[in-house]
Amino acid sequence: MPRGDGRLNHDLLPGEKGPQDACGVFGVWAPGEEVSKLTYFGLYALQHRGQESAGIAVSNGSQILVFKDMGLVSQVFDETSLGSLKGHIAVGHARYSTTGASVWENAQPTFRATAQGSIALGHNGNLVNTAELAEMVAALPSTGGRATQVAATNDTDLITALLAGQVDDEGRPLTVEQAAPAVLPKVKGAFSLVFMDEHTLYAARDPQGIRPLVLGRLERGWVVASETAALDIVGASFIREIEPGEMVAIDEDGLRAQRFAEAKPKGCVFEYVYLARPDTDIAGRNVYLSRVEMGRRLAAEAPAEADLVIATPESGTPAAVGYAEASGIPYGSGLVKNSYVGRTFIQPSQTIRQLGIRLKLNPLKEVIRGKRLVVVDDSIVRGNTQRALVRMLREAGAAEVHVRISSPPIKWPCFFGIDFATRAELIANGLSVEEIGTSLGADSLAYISLEGMVEATTIAKPDLCRACFDGEYPMELPDPGLLGKHLLESETAEAVGADPDGVRSMLAGPGAADALRRP
Repeated sequence: MPRGDGRLNHDLLPGEKGPQDACGVFGVWAPGEEVSKLTYFGLYALQHRGQESAGIAVSNGSQILVFKDMGLVSQVFDETSLGSLKGHIAVGHARYSTTGASVWENAQPTFRATAQGSIALGHNGNLVNTAELAEMVAALPSTGGRATQVAATNDTDLITALLAGQVDDEGRPLTVEQAAPAVLPKVKGAFSLVFMDEHTLYAARDPQGIRPLVLGRLERGWVVASETAALDIVGASFIREIEPGEMVAIDEDGLRAQRFAEAKPKGCVFEYVYLARPDTDIAGRNVYLSRVEMGRRLAAEAPAEADLVIATPESGTPAAVGYAEASGIPYGSGLVKNSYVGRTFIQPSQTIRQLGIRLKLNPLKEVIRGKRLVVVDDSIVRGNTQRALVRMLREAGAAEVHVRISSPPIKWPCFFGIDFATRAELIANGLSVEEIGTSLGADSLAYISLEGMVEATTIAKPDLCRACFDGEYPMELPDPGLLGKHLLESETAEAVGADPDGVRSMLAGPGAADALRRP
């Protein structure tokens, strides 16, 4: 499993994994601009959404070049590699794996040659009918080329293969633009897609609009990106969101849009709690303001007698600001963060661990000593990080530690692009709030109510996916045996039966597959 990274900056425990983001996608159509560099900076702004691999595909009008590798955006690309990616259309991707292992073959953008040219595609989200899509790929007419071969073990590669392999009633291959309206309605789950052929940039968003996707304008072109912060970094002006169930195409004839499905909005509420950058706007609502408001409401719902409000930096900071403001308790810095701790692959030995390793956070003893503290964090998954934090604050001399969480207890797994623990590992699944507080060693623990969190976003409750908190999934899920991160990697085929091409033999696997059945 991938380890913690720089984004999970309140992670005190090396190897302890918090909620992991889905992915970041970016696309640009801009003749005359250095599109590879624009894409690099766009991905740089979206690095928090995925730190395992990064890739950029560029078209010069006659061919598509793809450059991708494992690592952070700044580790994968340099002046030389970006300089070799010349063209006027680009698609970029920063990946955290939610389906398929963290290996080079699964880095994106995925690429396919088609009878009409080529296609490169990046995907943010996670599909729930991967097994069904794999069967569709297996049934595609063989062109003798690579279009229908599946080398990668992720849901994105299946979408790419389906877009590349469509034919009309007489067996003639369809273009990407003709294939998309036929393929996309069959894709179920969360998907914000940015893809291209040699001449056209495309973007599409699932009918629920679970993951964000926005459209921006450059002086000489267009940009699509996961978050508005990526538009800001390249100097693009925000035009609008790509609508749920919509596909846009951008080429020399301008921008055209079409609907492939009716919009049934169910935006992910966890984007507002934790995933998105605070300087991003989603559905017209600024993420930072939502988090501050969550803190205010948390103070009203769960007051505490205390001397100081501190945050677990950085993700807990806006809510801590709101909590301090509403409670009248001063806000202070009680923890210092080491900004340079990124993804360390060096795991500490037991001896080093016993020294109380503090790679990421160190307490300000002079501020903390003798104080009653309110510690505000955005979420609790397993509880290990908060347990280490409470212990560290007590060792630094805190008189009392009251933990306040700006989202409700996470009780259900996510199948739409966030890699939480499986249901059995979620601490709130088996324990009451009081029991969790005792387990953390806190003097008290309180979470915001579901209503308080939802109201802080200003988005109507029916338009938000809240499944990880209340178990109400925005769409029907298939049999749990056909869900899970490593679905396409298992060698066993009992779930679906073997087939001569070996595609279906990959369709059962571990991961969160049985998460809904677990206690």
